[in-house]
Amino acid sequence: MVIDNNLIYMGRTEEGEGVCMIPKMANRHGLIAGATGSGKSVTLKVMAESFSQMGVPVFLSDVKGDLSGMAAEGSDSESARQRAEEMGLVDRGFSYQKFPTVYWDIFGKKGIQLRTTISEMGPLLLSRVMGLNDLQSDILTIVFKIADDENLLLIDTKDLKAMLDHVSKHNKEYEAEYGKMSPQSIAAIVRAVVALEMAGGDLFFGEPALSISDWLSCDSSGKGMIHILDSSSLINNGKLYSTFLLWLLSELFEILPEVGDAEKPKMVFFFDEAHLLFKDATKSLVEKVEQVVKLIRSKGVGIYFITQNPRDIPDGVLSQLGNKIEHALHAYTPADQKAVKAAAESYPANPLFSTYEAILSLGTGEAVVSFLLENGTPMQAQKVKILPPQSMLGELPSEARQQIIKSSLLYSKYANSYDPESAYEFLQRMGLEEQRAKEEEKEALKRKKEEEKEAARKQKEEEREAAKKEAARKRSVKAVGNTVAGTVGREVGKQVGGSFGKFGKTLGGNVGASLGRGILSTFFKM
Repeated sequence: MVIDNNLIYMGRTEEGEGVCMIPKMANRHGLIAGATGSGKSVTLKVMAESFSQMGVPVFLSDVKGDLSGMAAEGSDSESARQRAEEMGLVDRGFSYQKFPTVYWDIFGKKGIQLRTTISEMGPLLLSRVMGLNDLQSDILTIVFKIADDENLLLIDTKDLKAMLDHVSKHNKEYEAEYGKMSPQSIAAIVRAVVALEMAGGDLFFGEPALSISDWLSCDSSGKGMIHILDSSSLINNGKLYSTFLLWLLSELFEILPEVGDAEKPKMVFFFDEAHLLFKDATKSLVEKVEQVVKLIRSKGVGIYFITQNPRDIPDGVLSQLGNKIEHALHAYTPADQKAVKAAAESYPANPLFSTYEAILSLGTGEAVVSFLLENGTPMQAQKVKILPPQSMLGELPSEARQQIIKSSLLYSKYANSYDPESAYEFLQRMGLEEQRAKEEEKEALKRKKEEEKEAARKQKEEEREAAKKEAARKRSVKAVGNTVAGTVGREVGKQVGGSFGKFGKTLGGNVGASLGRGILSTFFKM
């Protein structure tokens, strides 16, 4: 809760001294660490409630489901009242209360469906999430450029796969303007997209996409809205969880103006079970997280990682976390002892106690803390008892949760998905048109061949008919010629025979026949 001088009151030392966090230093990020059951979730709730009461919107990733109770009032008990009295909370107006809460779920089961689009994610971030090499990353960037140049929207994964397939089939056409893109490299990218789909990317990418500005709001009483993402299923896939984290922080970085060290953060994020977030992350992905964490504090955004051991956080990210809360750690092995020692050495030493021994001996709800002072330097380590939360501990009943989900103003905006006209539909239609054009061309070619074949057949038939007619004509002429020739020959023979007697008739007949044949031969040559 927030005390009178606008400091975030986190706990109390054994000497009765209050330990507070300065709100303007909250955007320097932080770490909440400790073994299972040491009280990390309670500390997270106390901090989230304090930010909400200050009018700062909060985001929580709820891995175990025990953060959902923030929407209900905490229950009074003798131990809780005793703790409140010991810590001087009664005089500060401590009371159990509920906080304005919105539930989200990428899978749409335990909260409002949360989505973004492939275009908003962008090629660079997608490349890092999918673990693409430099060449594949360059090709993916070019594919995005082609889609942009041709006014093709990339909304979901089927749009991206359709675009990759289109570029692969027409790579020769794009080569002159965009460079070579081998089908093998494109196929590797497609396989990475399919792997992302299997991890839940087919649900995460779509419309309506979340507008981050919807999270930067307060309720009617001025409390910052607390947005809880159900991560019980999501956390099992570090790739999709990392995708969401980077997209969320990148979007905030893009839309928020530079504010420097404001009096309080614009928004605060808590990522529970952060060791799972970095477990299977690629080197490039870790580098991207480190870069975003480093830069986003200038936008007034605070990021807090919750994990079992500080060594679960990569050094590059850990170095950016100025506000630290360390709950109990166990040291059963030499490796554990080394880890506790490393954690203790990251806190400025306090001459009143050994940080190493304190971490090993902390009870539930106790922690060693070090917050940033006004000048940006960390304060000495303090051993404190953390405040009790004001909201309900544990998981909210599913019926109450569903009622809150459906009563949210954001439910009507994001609950129902839709599939707009985008690259997949356009390319599918274009593919059908191309196929239809090819079929029409094939059919036209077939008709042309059949027509040519029919024309050739007709021409051949006509030539046969002409040949028949010519042969018939020649036979007719020959018959006529023979008749004429015989008649002429006989008449000539008679005349010749009349002059030479019987011998002359025979000679005349032969001469006449020869003469007739000569005439006929001459006739056919004409």
